[in-house]
Amino acid sequence: VQLVESGGGLAPAGGSLRLSCAVSGFSLDDLAIGWFRQAPGKEREWVSCWSSRNVKTLYAASIQGRFTSSRDNGKNTVYLQMKSLKPEDTAVYYCAADDLGYCHAEAWRDRIYDYWGQGTQVAVSS
Repeated sequence: VQLVESGGGLAPAGGSLRLSCAVSGFSLDDLAIGWFRQAPGKEREWVSCWSSRNVKTLYAASIQGRFTSSRDNGKNTVYLQMKSLKPEDTAVYYCAADDLGYCHAEAWRDRIYDYWGQGTQVAVSS
């Protein structure tokens, strides 16, 4: 499985960005896709978990209502749409895949994910 993130960049506070996680080597039907972020000097933080087997996508409380993760069926890609960005959203964002195939109670733990992308930088200016 290969994961490639893109779409990062600089955005003003209150602005929007859409990150992409392009997946190859595995069908999204059989994967759970997690998004994580890591700000300078901080530990990696879980953001969301999407899978086709879950009725609802799981989100961290810190981004609930502002970020949305969804799938583009035609491209085997998962997106993270980020709105109402805040300076504290500045971080390197990573997507990761769990071949268990669904988001469960431990979805926030990075150690459950089997494959990781290289990350994409997001910077939000105040």
